[in-house]
Amino acid sequence: MGLFDRFKKKEPPPKEELQEEEETRIYSGMRVEVTTLENRLLFDGKLMSPWNGQAELYQFSQDLNSGDLPSADAPSGEAPSEEPEPVRVLIRGYNDRTRKAVYMEGSISPLPKHIWHVEDLVICKENNDRAFFRLDTNVDAAFTPFGGFGVREEHPCRLVNISIGGACISTPYVFHDGDKLLLKVKLLEDRDTSIVFCQVLRIIEKDGGSFEYGCRFLELNETDQEKISQSIFAAQLKNRGTN
Repeated sequence: MGLFDRFKKKEPPPKEELQEEEETRIYSGMRVEVTTLENRLLFDGKLMSPWNGQAELYQFSQDLNSGDLPSADAPSGEAPSEEPEPVRVLIRGYNDRTRKAVYMEGSISPLPKHIWHVEDLVICKENNDRAFFRLDTNVDAAFTPFGGFGVREEHPCRLVNISIGGACISTPYVFHDGDKLLLKVKLLEDRDTSIVFCQVLRIIEKDGGSFEYGCRFLELNETDQEKISQSIFAAQLKNRGTN
């Protein structure tokens, strides 16, 4: 390579290569939440088969703002109506490979069986922010610390907020970054108690000798995720009904 060749302006990569690089930031099976442009939570699900600005969303939970979304299913005995207009939404996911939140935007149209077609899908940003919608709470909970050789006793705490991916608890108990605990909480009286394994990621010291710990959930299978998701949605519906 000649001396002047080193200072030549590099040509940008072909558009196809940029597209492939963009697609590696999201992947089929990524857990996501869908909100309106005004940040009202609609539903959660899985992003499937993303490619070239298109994908499908497999909806898990019921939508909270049904008036914001069209339906692909006509009432029994009626002919299907005209094809609904796509709805512009925000899509938030978490990339388990890069451990970063991914923020997307796209237009969704309903398909049968709680599936949504996504078009004009673009990635807005990717950073270390919280990936999922968090429901503010103020309910009693309990935790059992892991690690060390002492007796694993259960301690009371308050659940500050919760999402599909993690929770924040308040307690005078002293944890360190990376410590693990077993969290037990019941969001609603008519729901089963959720018991999840957690790891401390953030520590905030509060007045009066108390701490708030931001924790992420560990080792959750799809059934556990769905159970927590449904409890969060049910609690939010209840909160909306009392406001």
